[in-house]
Amino acid sequence: MTPHSTDTRPRRAPDSDPADESHPERPRRRWLWVVLVVAGVLAYLVFRGAHKPATGDGSAASPAKGQGAARAVPVVAATARTGDLGVYLNGLGTVTPLSTVTVRSRVDGQLMNVSFKEGQLVHKGELLAEIDPRPFEVQLTQAEGQAAKDRAAFENAKLDLQRYQTLMAQDAIPRQVLDTQAATVAQAEAALKSDQGQIDAAKLNLAYSRITAPITGTIGLRLVDAGNMVHAADANGLLVITQLEPINVVFTIAADSLPVVQKQMRVDHALAVEAWDRDLKNKLASGTLSAIDNQIDQTTGTVKLKALFPNTDNALFPNQFVNARLLVDTLHSVVLLPVAAIQRSSVATYVYAIKADDTVEMRPVEVRLTEGNEVAIAKGITAGERVVVDGVDKLQPGSKVSTSAPAAPSAGGPPPKPKAK
Repeated sequence: MTPHSTDTRPRRAPDSDPADESHPERPRRRWLWVVLVVAGVLAYLVFRGAHKPATGDGSAASPAKGQGAARAVPVVAATARTGDLGVYLNGLGTVTPLSTVTVRSRVDGQLMNVSFKEGQLVHKGELLAEIDPRPFEVQLTQAEGQAAKDRAAFENAKLDLQRYQTLMAQDAIPRQVLDTQAATVAQAEAALKSDQGQIDAAKLNLAYSRITAPITGTIGLRLVDAGNMVHAADANGLLVITQLEPINVVFTIAADSLPVVQKQMRVDHALAVEAWDRDLKNKLASGTLSAIDNQIDQTTGTVKLKALFPNTDNALFPNQFVNARLLVDTLHSVVLLPVAAIQRSSVATYVYAIKADDTVEMRPVEVRLTEGNEVAIAKGITAGERVVVDGVDKLQPGSKVSTSAPAAPSAGGPPPKPKAK
């Protein structure tokens, strides 16, 4: 029997590989190669970009120039100018006609004819309507007949008086008879005067049957139609005539401004007044100040003024609300800017002035007067300098700007709305 031999040498595992003894170092080498490749690619891109040739438009060769052009802010600019600026007092007003007449019949009768049209412009003395004249013609005939009768009696009494005077000279009649005849003549003469009054009254009623325009003006709506009976006691009348040329505007100003107006009226009795529409967008008419009320309204602290307007174009209409602007002074040869150029902060009033290199600077200014769309500058800006009027929200001191064509100087524009009292 053969004895078994025992092998005591260490044996490898069946799946083991001698190369696996160094596998902890292999991942490190792979990452090192990846880092080296990436670094090389980045270095190549940087090198190529730094040596890229300039293109035809020069965008890559001069990047600073392109960036500077992109920073220019588009704005609208205006040029300060020298001119005159009016000082106005503003007030709310009402258009009031000089005369408003309700035409009524002065006699009783039937309205036979209407000779006017509603809204028609009539002149003083023009025929408006006719009332049946026949009753008044009859009255005139009766008065004239009575007058003729009384005139005959008067002539007869005068002849009798002459006879009695002759007889009295011959002492043929008593004195009492002569005195009685003289009284009869006086009574007949008085009757003639009464008859003449009746004739005049009948003629007047006959004239009143023709209704004429008492003033020059515009007729309103017709109140009575032809065929109706009209009476002198009718309250409504036949029509209403309103005078439109010229016309008044009654407006109010603050009582504190009254001394300024009075002072100017002593110098110039024809202070100019403008009438604007309710929205202060359109100028309606120009007139002159005609009167100042004699007392101040204590409840509102205002005083009433009246201005007269020719109103030849009928731009003003009775009872229309308007904004009145009273010119009390004029500033001459002052520096003017548009209102939009003025900027305000908590510490100063300033403008963005455009320098010769098209950069802007914040320039403090002192405003003397604001009227309409223009501002009078006391100091800070001189005539000929440019200022920004639109686009200031994107500006900073030193910003580069590109300006559009300067806006045309404003001619005053619509005035600001008066503050509520």
